[in-house]
Amino acid sequence: MFTGIVEETGSLLSIERGAESAILTIRANLVLEGTKVGDSIAVNGVCLTVTRLGQDRFSADVMAETLRRSGLGQLGIGDPVNLERAMAANGRFGGHIVSGHIDGTGRIASIRKEDNAVWYRIEASQKILKYIVEKGSITIDGISLTVAGLDDTGFSVSVIPHTRDVTTLSGRRIGDSVNLENDLIGKYVDRLLHFREDEEDKKEENSGGLTLDFLKEHGF
Repeated sequence: MFTGIVEETGSLLSIERGAESAILTIRANLVLEGTKVGDSIAVNGVCLTVTRLGQDRFSADVMAETLRRSGLGQLGIGDPVNLERAMAANGRFGGHIVSGHIDGTGRIASIRKEDNAVWYRIEASQKILKYIVEKGSITIDGISLTVAGLDDTGFSVSVIPHTRDVTTLSGRRIGDSVNLENDLIGKYVDRLLHFREDEEDKKEENSGGLTLDFLKEHGF
């Protein structure tokens, strides 16, 4: 479990590609303190398990599903990444509940400065937008942010200078892909609300379509 408060930015040292998977090695400093093999670190919002540790680096396996869902496979050597260790039980919850399980990617459609803040508009699929609400929480590349605007094709966030300075957002450009994780609570609520409907649909399918509408349609 994470909070979306980035601890530091690291950089990609190497990426070893398998048939459909990869091994990432990342240069880091702060997040290595107290970290052991088997611990979790969020890399651009993706929860990864540390498999090897060095003095100034760590490695993690990335499976095919993670590469499909996120932008980790598009990283190049030297690219900066946002890093956060899993939240300690006695830590402050400065952001929101973040699982590190990416729902998909979005695209930066515009960047606009407004006094001391910078607005980022992100275009995303309907599958992701359905869980976003204005003034709700969204995780962009592992950064906990508040949704300031929402429409049919995307959403906007307003970012303060400190957040830009300590994350990879300062280097992001229009057209860049970003990892997105929806608010966890919203996804569970949606599943609970639609679970009964899904079960009823399955029952109708298993009954061979014998419903009241079917009987009326065939003269009964």
